[in-house]
Amino acid sequence: VQLQASGGGLAQAGGSLRLSCAASGRTSTMGWFRQAPGKERDFVAAITMSGGRTKYVDSVKGRFAISRENAKNTVYLQMNSLKPEDTAVYYCAADSSIRYLPTTDVYEYDYWGQGTLVTVSS
Repeated sequence: VQLQASGGGLAQAGGSLRLSCAASGRTSTMGWFRQAPGKERDFVAAITMSGGRTKYVDSVKGRFAISRENAKNTVYLQMNSLKPEDTAVYYCAADSSIRYLPTTDVYEYDYWGQGTLVTVSS
């Protein structure tokens, strides 16, 4: 499975961006991670194959929303009320295992997109 992320860019604090990740085939759980310069890749959000269960890191709850369109093999990350600390390269990932709840563990994801840069100015 190949993943293609898009939608990154420059936004002002308080603004919004929408990331998209298109998969070349069907996937199970899909997630978004981010990596700021000099830091580890951290979990942001994930959604199960059915779209019925989602999980978010506490710092984005109420601001970000993950969704998916299985007919298009695409997952989205709507990011609202952006903060400068949201600045990072955002990666989409796909887990080939079928799980009841989405995993937050970076090592559980089998496929990764190329990353898209999100920069939030203050």
